[in-house]
Amino acid sequence: MSLHDDDLIRLRIKEQRRLAGLTQQGLAARIPYSYSLLNQVECGARPATADFCGAVARALGVEVSVLTGRTGDSHTDPAILAGVRLALDIYDIGPGAVVETRPVEALSAEADRLCQQVRATHLRKAAGALPVLITELTFVVRNAPSTAAWQALGSGYRTASDIALKLGYPDLSRIALDRMAWAAERASDPCLAAIRQYKRALLYKTESDRSIGPRLIACGHQLLTGETSREALAVAGQLHLGASALAARSGDQSAVDHHLSEARELARQVGGEAPEIHWLSFGDRNTDLHAFGAAVAMRQYDDALNKARQMKLAPSTVISRRARFLVDRARVEMETGRPEAALKHIATARRIAPEQTRHHPGTRETITGLVHLSRRTPDTLGHMARWIGL
Repeated sequence: MSLHDDDLIRLRIKEQRRLAGLTQQGLAARIPYSYSLLNQVECGARPATADFCGAVARALGVEVSVLTGRTGDSHTDPAILAGVRLALDIYDIGPGAVVETRPVEALSAEADRLCQQVRATHLRKAAGALPVLITELTFVVRNAPSTAAWQALGSGYRTASDIALKLGYPDLSRIALDRMAWAAERASDPCLAAIRQYKRALLYKTESDRSIGPRLIACGHQLLTGETSREALAVAGQLHLGASALAARSGDQSAVDHHLSEARELARQVGGEAPEIHWLSFGDRNTDLHAFGAAVAMRQYDDALNKARQMKLAPSTVISRRARFLVDRARVEMETGRPEAALKHIATARRIAPEQTRHHPGTRETITGLVHLSRRTPDTLGHMARWIGL
């Protein structure tokens, strides 16, 4: 259920007051309004007028928009993705001039390198290099098409989708996935097409469209019908992990258990971890992480905490996956009454993957929860809250 604007404003006033380390009496002493009125506003008995918000903002040293609400991601400069947007937009007409290109083998290696860079959470670096790769490959497939070139282009589009999503641009991510389908079809690559359906399915999160994600997962499995290679088995397993995440959002425990069981069987057939297959990191470890994530999504926090404590992530675990685990664990620690542990895990996630952690919705949710739980905000928590723009 969505909150009314007045409710959101009063909650933001309370958050910012606590971040400033002030009691209601302390803030009231700094504004030309009474403690009684401030208390009524924070309790929802009185609306916060524009003048009241302005006075509170000045007293707290923040912009009024912090209290009244902001749109979009205030930390991501759209210019970072300008080159990616252009490369995606002119996919069907190309750069319009002769482009000096590297050999296809080198372009394929570069596509892998950028995919790996995103897994290492170096999002801005990858976003800076990606338009050049896509431009070169677009020129190549228009003038000397080959399966390898189309596959590399499909990989580049996938990386564009991942970067856009991690930086808070889901609409751009969808466009990149459409381009990925276009390349996968011309490459006649069922695994690439199936990965696209997996990525596409995870974009459907709200209650109104939860039936779409499982249908897309089913389409992905259908694309792999008759495929028995190790690559196809790993992709099929990843589709089951995606299905488990979707089922967890819907609170369907039996479906979660089914898809995790199928994933474990496919991991057995793949034979250990398979990080080299499309950078999916499919295997038993990734399945364990999805089991933990499902428990978090279904608010089974005690079970999630037990799973987290039993989990030992290997040094080879990709940084993006490790950081996401830490953000989820921070939420679990908070929900089970361990705010100091929660803040520690968020801080660790920030240290190893600052870009991803800053934009992850779970980070904001956990930091907001910690602020509400704290009568007085510790300096570390206040610093973290300012870092995410709270």
